[in-house]
Formats: sequence, structure tokens, C-alpha cells
Amino acid sequence: MSAGRLLSLLLLLQSRGRMSARAIAEELGVSVRTAYRDLTRLQDAGVPVYAEPGRGGGYQLLDGYRTRLTGMREGETRALFFAGLPGPAADLGLAEEVATARLKLLAALPTGLREEAAQTAAVFHLDAPGWYREPEQTPQLPLFVDAVLTRRAVDVRYRRWRAPQEVNRRLRPYGLVLKSGIWYVVAAAERRTATYRVTQILDAVMTDERFDRPREFDLGEYWTSYLNDFQARRYTGTATIRLSPQGRRRLPDNVPPEVVRAVDSTAAPVGDDGWVEAVIPTESTDHVCGELLRLGIDVEVVAPAELRRAMAATVAVLARVYPPH
Repeated sequence: MSAGRLLSLLLLLQSRGRMSARAIAEELGVSVRTAYRDLTRLQDAGVPVYAEPGRGGGYQLLDGYRTRLTGMREGETRALFFAGLPGPAADLGLAEEVATARLKLLAALPTGLREEAAQTAAVFHLDAPGWYREPEQTPQLPLFVDAVLTRRAVDVRYRRWRAPQEVNRRLRPYGLVLKSGIWYVVAAAERRTATYRVTQILDAVMTDERFDRPREFDLGEYWTSYLNDFQARRYTGTATIRLSPQGRRRLPDNVPPEVVRAVDSTAAPVGDDGWVEAVIPTESTDHVCGELLRLGIDVEVVAPAELRRAMAATVAVLARVYPPH
């Protein structure tokens, strides 16, 4: 049972008045049977829901009954979108608002729903950053929250990977994205919309310039397109490798998911010892060499020759550094 769905049902009855079970089911995206069950749960939680029989009847709240979602300030209302994400909310400068908003929301619920919401919150936790790295520090992030919501341009000094490394830009931010513990701002700059890693923004100053985000712009669609384009640009070649059974088991801990999927879809047995041969996508020779060396003797590069030579050269250097005694 979703406490969130019960709260949605309660607010739906409060805003719409009398509704049939079928209309409720369609609005919440559940079956009619589930709608009946949710209505019963609301009644059991102490919410005065009653049924009006007959043609044109339905379910509604007792006249005068309303939830007490009052006293919510603007910052707390924003914070409701991050109520289940304490880490990201803190990054956005909304930690205090999140705590206050959750207390007010819980206080507004009937006792039964309040207990269920508290139990739900106690068994879910989000830890967005990936393993093996510290969370990024993003002191500029709260400024971009304001810029996105007020649609104001921001002048930034940005550090990028190619020369010149530090550039000045005027960004008109359309939205913020959290990806694997890393914050990005999607913004219009000069003649195109681009993606900027927030930790690479060295300085940021809010301007008085106002802008309108294009009506047709959809942040989710943009991000999906950006990721697809990134993957297409990221992998520029392929390599044929051989893996031992141990190497294949260790693969997910040492290479990106795209490489694991490629091995799973192309692996063919070679010999009777469990080794397989597969074709994987590759970035630069140096990059893939570093990734494959993590697998040690459980991987062999078959092709291309350039990658095979790079692996051999690196192993030769290691052999000189660690000579046998």
C-alpha cells in the first residue's frame, strides 16, 4: 500500500468533491478494486469519507472536512519535491525547508496515514553518489536553483577539458540534473543549449537579465538525447578480447555497463576451459588499456594490434618495476 497514493486520494476528494470509484481509479491509474480498497483504508485511518448511493452518486468527504496543509512558505513548497531526497535537498540549499515541510505535512495527515507515512520514510534512503569517490562540493548550486526558478541569466567562469580551459559564459539555465551524485546545469549559452558540470563552474554571478525558457523544451527529453549523443561520441572503436571465467565475473566491478552488455551479447566460447571471446566498444587506447589492466591475467586483447601493443608495453614496464626475486 502506498501512503503517497492515499494522500493523493485524500487531496483528490478534497479538490474535486464527489467522485465515482471508477473516476478515482482512472485518475490514480489503478484498478476499480484498488480504488475501493484505498477508500476503505482512508475510512479506517479516520478520514470521514462516505458513499452517496444511486445514480450520480459516489464518494466524498464530510462537508467541512479539509486537510490542514497550511502555513507552507514558498521555500517549503519547493522542498516537497525533494522530501525523500535529503542529500540532494541539502546540495540545493533546502535542507532546513525539507525538514520543516515534512513536519508540517505529517502534522496535517490523519493519525493512520501519519503512522504509515512515518513507517515508509523509515525504510527508504537515497545515497546518490557512486562508490569509491567523495561527494562533490557544489557551492554554486543554490544560486542556480534561484536562477532556474526566477529565469535569470548567470555570468560564469567555467573550466573545461579543452583549451582554452577557462572560459567566460553567460548562461540562461533551463534546469538542473543529478546524475550519479554529480550535478549538471542545462543552459542556453551563445547559440546552443549545452550541459555544464556544476563543480567546474569556478565563479557565478546572477545578472538582472530575464529570459523565457522555450515552451517546447522538455528537460527529461533533452537529458535522454544528451546521454544518447554522449554515448555515441564516447565510444569511437571496438576491441576483441578474451576473458577467463574469473575475468567475466569481475567485469561489472571494473568496466562501464555498456562494456558488460557488449560482452554478454557477443561472448563465444574458445576452448574447453571456460574462456570466451567478445567484442567491446572502446574509447581511446590509453583509456581502455587502463580499464582492462584491472583484470590482470584474466583478460587478453586479441585486436586491434595498437591496443595489444599498449597492453604489452605497460606490462613490460610493470615487470621492470617489480622484478622477480
